[in-house]
Amino acid sequence: MFALTACRIFTGKGWLEQHALLISNGRIQALVPEAELDARLVQYPQAGAMLCAGFIDLQLNGCGGVMFNTDISTTTLSHMQRTNLASGTTSFLPTLITSPDTDMHTALRVTRDFMAEHAHQVLGLHLEGPYLNVARKGIHPAAQVRPLDSDMLDCLCQQADVLVKVTLAPECHAPEQIRKLVAAGINVAIGHTAANYEQAVAGFAAGIGFATHLYNAMTPTTNGRTPGVVGAIYDNPRIYAGIIADGFHVHPANIRLAHKVMGKRLCLVTDATAAAGAPASLTEFDFCGTRVLIKDGQCVDEQGTLGGSALTMIEGVRYLVNTVGLSLSEALCMASINPAQAIGHDQDLGSIDVGKVANLVILSDQLTVLNTLVNGQFIQSVD
Repeated sequence: MFALTACRIFTGKGWLEQHALLISNGRIQALVPEAELDARLVQYPQAGAMLCAGFIDLQLNGCGGVMFNTDISTTTLSHMQRTNLASGTTSFLPTLITSPDTDMHTALRVTRDFMAEHAHQVLGLHLEGPYLNVARKGIHPAAQVRPLDSDMLDCLCQQADVLVKVTLAPECHAPEQIRKLVAAGINVAIGHTAANYEQAVAGFAAGIGFATHLYNAMTPTTNGRTPGVVGAIYDNPRIYAGIIADGFHVHPANIRLAHKVMGKRLCLVTDATAAAGAPASLTEFDFCGTRVLIKDGQCVDEQGTLGGSALTMIEGVRYLVNTVGLSLSEALCMASINPAQAIGHDQDLGSIDVGKVANLVILSDQLTVLNTLVNGQFIQSVD
């Protein structure tokens, strides 16, 4: 057992001063006033830094120069995890975008293999497509966009232990298909959709509980008579949503609006690609056969279509605080406890509570990542 001391602790509900966090066997054992610490206990003072739960990214296509779609392997997942740690992300959902069935089967197997060896890091697979509306496909390959057939539906339902989320367009699928995925224990998200309000509501009634990259690749509220998918999301107090806070995908005023409406149901996501956390020498990458250029921090194809982001979670937290104007507590919740709750992992992750896994991030006052802990182990060596 050891203690983290001399730090401000954000538990997910509030701040603790002059308290120590005790860790043993990879989990949080206690939160106690520093004055009550046993002098014989090993202590690691943090020089006044901030301590909070590690960030959880629910939509990560790649980072550090690699893309999961390009190399579906445990080597890629290991590289993504190492890259994530520098930005405070201790857990994530590797996201496979629209692909052939063979690639999806490989991604399920690879994700399962990685999870078996690395607890509480990769939390499961996110399939973003191919079950989309081609009219809102974004950069996804049109030739691979297709409806969910019965054989693949049965297969996916049998993989619920590793398949955490499926993003689909509800207007292209029967409610029974959505209900079957949900009944198997899979989170179904609305995304890349041309649905109207009524179609979105029908999808929610069938069990959709999440919205993939809010505002992007979905029908907007265009006037008082057509609320669209965005209006349907706002109108339903049960739906969670991810939002990309990089200064390109969503205007800060729309992020503020979403947070006012959704509160604890709004999650920071990166939708990151190979560009996130990559060397400055990387100027382009392949996104499922499309050449994506990195220009001034933005990822676009040759027609100017956004192709994911170069965002890291800590950059998103800083943007939420410094540009959007959220409080630090609100921003940290969007990066930790909110996504944990959205996928049902809040019993182990997302906040600092006794018994939870010690996946933690240590931050400076300038919101830079000083260190992270995964399963109670420091990533960078400490004295």
